[in-house]
Amino acid sequence: MSFVIAVPEFLSAAATDLANLGSTISAANAAASIPTTGVLAAGADDVSAAIAALFGAHAQAYQTISAQAATFHAQFVQTLSAGAGAYANAEAANVQQSLLNAINAPTQALLGRPLIGDGADGTAPGQNGGAGGLLYGNGGNGAAGVNAGIAGGSGGAAGLIGNGGSGGAGGAGAAGGSGGQGGLLYG
Repeated sequence: MSFVIAVPEFLSAAATDLANLGSTISAANAAASIPTTGVLAAGADDVSAAIAALFGAHAQAYQTISAQAATFHAQFVQTLSAGAGAYANAEAANVQQSLLNAINAPTQALLGRPLIGDGADGTAPGQNGGAGGLLYGNGGNGAAGVNAGIAGGSGGAAGLIGNGGSGGAGGAGAAGGSGGQGGLLYG
Protein backbone atom coordinates (compact mmCIF):
# COMPACT_ATOMS: atom_id res chain seq x y z
CA MET A 1 0.00 0.00 0.00
CA SER A 2 1.33 3.41 -0.93
CA PHE A 3 1.45 6.12 1.69
CA VAL A 4 1.98 8.84 -0.92
CA ILE A 5 -1.06 10.62 -2.29
CA ALA A 6 -0.70 12.92 -5.28
CA VAL A 7 -3.62 14.93 -6.59
CA PRO A 8 -2.73 16.35 -10.03
CA GLU A 9 -4.93 19.42 -9.56
CA PHE A 10 -3.16 20.32 -6.30
CA LEU A 11 0.26 19.78 -7.89
CA SER A 12 -0.66 22.05 -10.80
CA ALA A 13 -2.01 24.70 -8.42
CA ALA A 14 1.15 24.51 -6.31
CA ALA A 15 3.33 24.85 -9.42
CA THR A 16 1.33 27.89 -10.53
CA ASP A 17 1.60 29.46 -7.06
CA LEU A 18 5.35 28.83 -6.99
CA ALA A 19 5.77 30.28 -10.49
CA ASN A 20 3.90 33.43 -9.39
CA LEU A 21 6.04 33.64 -6.25
CA GLY A 22 9.19 33.28 -8.35
CA SER A 23 8.05 36.06 -10.67
CA THR A 24 7.40 38.36 -7.70
CA ILE A 25 10.81 37.63 -6.17
CA SER A 26 12.56 38.16 -9.52
CA ALA A 27 10.79 41.49 -9.98
CA ALA A 28 11.79 42.60 -6.47
CA ASN A 29 15.41 41.56 -7.07
CA ALA A 30 15.50 43.44 -10.37
CA ALA A 31 14.05 46.56 -8.74
CA ALA A 32 16.61 46.39 -5.91
CA SER A 33 19.58 45.64 -8.14
CA ILE A 34 20.61 49.13 -9.23
CA PRO A 35 20.06 50.97 -5.93
CA THR A 36 21.93 48.32 -3.92
CA THR A 37 24.83 47.47 -6.24
CA GLY A 38 25.65 51.09 -6.99
CA VAL A 39 25.71 52.47 -3.42
CA LEU A 40 27.20 55.96 -3.29
CA ALA A 41 29.55 56.95 -0.50
CA ALA A 42 27.90 59.02 2.24
CA GLY A 43 30.90 61.32 2.47
CA ALA A 44 34.06 62.17 0.57
CA ASP A 45 36.35 60.31 2.96
CA ASP A 46 38.04 56.93 2.51
CA VAL A 47 35.97 55.19 5.20
CA SER A 48 32.67 56.13 3.51
CA ALA A 49 34.01 54.96 0.16
CA ALA A 50 35.18 51.64 1.67
CA ILE A 51 31.80 51.04 3.35
CA ALA A 52 29.94 51.87 0.11
CA ALA A 53 32.22 49.48 -1.81
CA LEU A 54 31.63 46.77 0.82
CA PHE A 55 27.84 47.16 0.60
CA GLY A 56 28.06 47.20 -3.22
CA ALA A 57 30.10 43.96 -3.18
CA HIS A 58 27.55 42.32 -0.86
CA ALA A 59 24.74 43.45 -3.16
CA GLN A 60 26.50 41.99 -6.21
CA ALA A 61 27.08 38.69 -4.36
CA TYR A 62 23.39 38.68 -3.40
CA GLN A 63 22.35 39.26 -7.03
CA THR A 64 24.59 36.34 -8.14
CA ILE A 65 23.12 34.02 -5.52
CA SER A 66 19.63 35.29 -6.31
CA ALA A 67 20.10 34.45 -10.01
CA GLN A 68 21.22 30.92 -9.08
CA ALA A 69 18.22 30.54 -6.76
CA ALA A 70 15.90 31.77 -9.52
CA THR A 71 17.33 29.15 -11.90
CA PHE A 72 16.83 26.42 -9.29
CA HIS A 73 13.30 27.71 -8.61
CA ALA A 74 12.42 27.61 -12.32
CA GLN A 75 13.74 24.05 -12.63
CA PHE A 76 11.80 23.01 -9.52
CA VAL A 77 8.56 24.52 -10.87
CA GLN A 78 9.15 22.81 -14.23
CA THR A 79 9.72 19.45 -12.51
CA LEU A 80 6.63 19.91 -10.34
CA SER A 81 4.52 20.76 -13.40
CA ALA A 82 5.88 17.74 -15.28
CA GLY A 83 5.08 15.52 -12.30
CA ALA A 84 1.52 16.83 -12.21
CA GLY A 85 1.19 16.10 -15.93
CA ALA A 86 2.57 12.59 -15.47
CA TYR A 87 0.11 11.86 -12.66
CA ALA A 88 -2.78 13.26 -14.71
CA ASN A 89 -1.80 11.13 -17.73
CA ALA A 90 -1.55 8.02 -15.56
CA GLU A 91 -4.98 8.68 -14.09
CA ALA A 92 -6.44 9.26 -17.56
CA ALA A 93 -4.93 5.99 -18.79
CA ASN A 94 -6.45 4.13 -15.84
CA VAL A 95 -9.87 5.64 -16.50
CA GLN A 96 -9.58 4.88 -20.21
CA GLN A 97 -8.68 1.24 -19.57
CA SER A 98 -11.50 0.88 -17.04
CA LEU A 99 -13.96 2.34 -19.54
CA LEU A 100 -12.75 0.00 -22.31
CA ASN A 101 -13.05 -2.98 -19.96
CA ALA A 102 -16.63 -2.00 -19.10
CA ILE A 103 -17.54 -1.54 -22.77
CA ASN A 104 -15.85 -4.74 -23.93
CA ALA A 105 -16.97 -7.08 -21.13
CA PRO A 106 -20.42 -7.98 -22.55
CA THR A 107 -19.23 -8.65 -26.11
CA GLN A 108 -16.15 -10.50 -24.85
CA ALA A 109 -18.38 -12.77 -22.76
CA LEU A 110 -20.95 -13.35 -25.52
CA LEU A 111 -18.81 -13.47 -28.66
CA GLY A 112 -15.28 -14.10 -27.42
CA ARG A 113 -13.88 -10.85 -28.83
CA PRO A 114 -13.96 -7.21 -27.76
CA LEU A 115 -16.14 -4.48 -29.20
CA ILE A 116 -13.24 -1.99 -29.42
CA GLY A 117 -9.52 -2.76 -29.27
CA ASP A 118 -6.69 -4.68 -30.86
CA GLY A 119 -6.40 -8.45 -30.71
CA ALA A 120 -3.62 -10.07 -28.70
CA ASP A 121 -0.51 -11.28 -30.50
CA GLY A 122 0.15 -15.02 -30.42
CA THR A 123 2.88 -15.89 -27.90
CA ALA A 124 3.34 -19.68 -27.98
CA PRO A 125 5.01 -21.17 -31.09
CA GLY A 126 2.42 -21.39 -33.89
CA GLN A 127 -0.33 -19.69 -31.87
CA ASN A 128 -2.87 -17.64 -33.82
CA GLY A 129 -3.32 -13.92 -33.19
CA GLY A 130 -6.48 -12.78 -31.44
CA ALA A 131 -9.32 -11.11 -33.30
CA GLY A 132 -9.60 -7.32 -33.16
CA GLY A 133 -12.66 -5.49 -31.91
CA LEU A 134 -15.95 -5.93 -33.72
CA LEU A 135 -16.27 -2.21 -34.43
CA TYR A 136 -12.68 -1.02 -34.37
CA GLY A 137 -9.30 -2.69 -33.86
CA ASN A 138 -6.50 -4.55 -35.58
CA GLY A 139 -6.08 -8.30 -35.43
CA GLY A 140 -3.18 -9.67 -33.41
CA ASN A 141 -0.11 -11.08 -35.15
CA GLY A 142 0.38 -14.83 -35.31
CA ALA A 143 3.38 -16.30 -33.50
CA ALA A 144 6.27 -17.86 -35.39
CA GLY A 145 6.65 -21.63 -35.48
CA VAL A 146 10.05 -21.74 -33.79
CA ASN A 147 10.86 -25.45 -34.12
CA ALA A 148 11.12 -27.47 -37.33
CA GLY A 149 7.77 -28.63 -38.68
CA ILE A 150 5.68 -26.14 -36.66
CA ALA A 151 3.60 -23.84 -38.86
CA GLY A 152 3.35 -20.15 -38.05
CA GLY A 153 0.18 -18.88 -36.42
CA SER A 154 -2.43 -17.08 -38.48
CA GLY A 155 -3.03 -13.38 -37.94
CA GLY A 156 -6.22 -12.34 -36.20
CA ALA A 157 -9.08 -10.81 -38.16
CA ALA A 158 -10.20 -7.20 -37.82
CA GLY A 159 -13.84 -6.20 -37.33
CA LEU A 160 -15.49 -3.39 -39.30
CA ILE A 161 -12.48 -1.05 -39.23
CA GLY A 162 -8.92 -2.27 -38.79
CA ASN A 163 -6.09 -4.26 -40.31
CA GLY A 164 -5.72 -8.01 -40.08
CA GLY A 165 -2.75 -9.32 -38.10
CA SER A 166 0.35 -10.64 -39.84
CA GLY A 167 0.86 -14.38 -40.01
CA GLY A 168 3.80 -15.83 -38.12
CA ALA A 169 6.80 -17.34 -39.91
CA GLY A 170 6.84 -21.11 -40.06
CA GLY A 171 9.57 -23.26 -38.54
CA ALA A 172 12.02 -25.09 -40.83
CA GLY A 173 10.05 -27.02 -43.47
CA ALA A 174 6.69 -25.61 -42.34
CA ALA A 175 4.39 -23.01 -43.85
CA GLY A 176 3.99 -19.54 -42.43
CA GLY A 177 0.64 -18.49 -41.01
CA SER A 178 -1.86 -16.66 -43.17
CA GLY A 179 -2.55 -12.99 -42.55
CA GLY A 180 -5.76 -12.04 -40.81
CA GLN A 181 -8.74 -10.65 -42.72
CA GLY A 182 -8.86 -6.85 -42.87
CA GLY A 183 -11.83 -4.81 -41.73
CA LEU A 184 -15.12 -5.11 -43.61
CA LEU A 185 -15.38 -1.34 -44.13
CA TYR A 186 -11.74 -0.31 -43.99
CA GLY A 187 -8.48 -2.15 -43.49
